[in-house]
Formats: sequence, structure tokens, C-alpha cells
Amino acid sequence: MDSATPALNRVAPAALDLLLSRRSGSAKSMTGPGPSPAQVDQLLTAAARAPDHGKLFPWRFILFEGDARRRMGQLLVECLAEAEPQATSERIEMERGRFLRAPIVIGVVSRVREAIPIPEWEQTLSAGAVCQNLLLAAHAMGFVANWITEWPAYSPQVKERLSLKPGERIAGFVYVGTSAIALEERVRPDLAKIVTRF
Repeated sequence: MDSATPALNRVAPAALDLLLSRRSGSAKSMTGPGPSPAQVDQLLTAAARAPDHGKLFPWRFILFEGDARRRMGQLLVECLAEAEPQATSERIEMERGRFLRAPIVIGVVSRVREAIPIPEWEQTLSAGAVCQNLLLAAHAMGFVANWITEWPAYSPQVKERLSLKPGERIAGFVYVGTSAIALEERVRPDLAKIVTRF
């Protein structure tokens, strides 16, 4: 047994505990504090260590923090007015406050390059891994996170106003903050129902 083995044995349980205890906290139930600027840098650094066949970095980030969250709310109201002119005042106010639910929202943009040897599907999956890394890193820091899309991720008007380029789409908005309520465990899959052995 080499000298590195005991250290690995000490680290592994903590890492596994992190993975086994991760759960999402609803954006609707978030409050402050959120991550500091240094912690945001750590979150993004951890996220960017996702598997990435070809070293393409087929993703990028858009940060919504501070007053930018309010400006995003106004952008959503304008996009909603174009797509759904009959929207109620309640719906309009909901959209105005959508990005104010958490101290910071991190938009993950998938940017797939076509006509290269790396399959487009692998590039898309890499963006999903980025989102998962964000969730794990936030959990490791003691925050809660929620990876969601909702209608803004699929709205042509929103994508245009966020200056998404051809081949780019929103993989998700990751809300990060502190949960205002106790988190409850959700039902997890029964391995016997999802595992087969070849």
C-alpha cells in the first residue's frame, strides 16, 4: 500500500457525502446571503472543470447579480408583451421579479460548433455537466442552488436580447442563495428499477 492510499481514504467519504447529500433548493424560497465575488469566481472555476471533449469550452456564462437582476426582469416584461400581449398584470409582475428570487443567477449558455469531429450531442452534454458542477460547488460552499430553464430559456425574444449567437441556447439558469425554509428530501430512484447488468 503506498503512502497516498490513506489520504484518499480520508477524502473519499467527504466527497461522497457531498454527492449523496446534494439537493436543490427552490428559487422561490431563496434569500440572502449569496456567494461573495470570490466565491462566484470559485463557482465558475469549478463549473468550467466539466468534461469537454476536444477542449472546445462549448459553453459560457451570463451573470445576473445586483441591479442586473432587476434589469433582466424588465427585459422579461418586454419580451412577454411581444409574445403574450394578453398577459395579466399578475403575470407581468411575476416576470418583473423572476430574477430577484435569488442573490445571483448564473445563465449557462451552450454553444455548439457544427461540422467538426466532436459530436454536437457531446458538446451539449458538456454544458449540462457545467450546470451540475455549479450545483455541487454551491452545495459545497453551504448555499442552495436551483437549475431551471422556464420559458425565458426558450423564448426567441429573450435569446435575441441576450445576444445569443447561432448555435447558442440557454442550458439553464442556476439560482444560488440561502434557503429560507428547511429543505426536504425528495424521492430518489430505486436502483433495482434503473440498473441492468450486461
